[in-house]
Amino acid sequence: MIDVHFGDNLEVLAGFPDESFDLIYIDPPFNTGKTQARTQIKTVRDEAGDRTGFKGQRYQTVRIGSKAFADTFTDFMAFLEPRIEHAHRLLKPNGSFFFHIDFREVHYSKVLIDSIFGRDSFMNELIWAYDYGARATRRWSPKHDNILWYAKDPENYTFRFEDIDRIPYMAPGLVGPEKAERGKTPTDTWWHTIVSPNGKEKTGYPTQKPLGILNRIVAVHSHPGDRVLDFFAGSGTIGEAAARQRRQAVLVDSNPEAVAVMKRRFSGFQDVHFHGCESIEPAVNPAAKVSSGSLDLFGF
Repeated sequence: MIDVHFGDNLEVLAGFPDESFDLIYIDPPFNTGKTQARTQIKTVRDEAGDRTGFKGQRYQTVRIGSKAFADTFTDFMAFLEPRIEHAHRLLKPNGSFFFHIDFREVHYSKVLIDSIFGRDSFMNELIWAYDYGARATRRWSPKHDNILWYAKDPENYTFRFEDIDRIPYMAPGLVGPEKAERGKTPTDTWWHTIVSPNGKEKTGYPTQKPLGILNRIVAVHSHPGDRVLDFFAGSGTIGEAAARQRRQAVLVDSNPEAVAVMKRRFSGFQDVHFHGCESIEPAVNPAAKVSSGSLDLFGF
């Protein structure tokens, strides 16, 4: 079951009972001070086009729209604090909280979350590393996000080790054929590319996170039937990850475009309920990828 709530997350969260979720993941605005934007395109067959696709066929790129939101707060920590307090209240005693942020605010965010959950509840800082996009010329190019994991009770939490997806050894010749075939469990650094601008996973929503990242968190830190919450839901990736792994998901967002994207994304899912957003129409499908050279961005 997926429940999508449209509204201010502080107001929506206040209506949920204590200790009612097994896993909470949030990906709040990163306070970059910039407008986050995603241009939507489609491609059409055109021998004079600007793209080369399958079997050398040419395609022309056509811009069909854009989506954007302002990512700036005068006091980011004051904005986060009451929402993280709700997260602590809403977690079950053996629940986990995942906070997705970037290098600009991670240090301040950790101090804030430590003060609410307790320093002993901090379990890991996960680094999602990717290698895509432009390179800086006056500093080392920032190509990672930070995900802070807190367990409400550091002595009692869900960690399904056997459900961790395995990854290839970087030097398989050093470990023998049996181990090389089985692969290894990841460390606290997760290499995974961003969502492809031309891929089938793309929803067209700015700052969409890859399904592979959320699949791993849901699989390892919750059980089938558990309730998962994301109150900065965006494109709804955590909802898809939860539903595909037989978890229940509750999603909250105040952006009508996010709700429109989720209405389209979940149109083929069963038992999806939308609250407070009856007048919002599903978003238009984003362009499909056409290039045979597109990167495979849909798993580890």
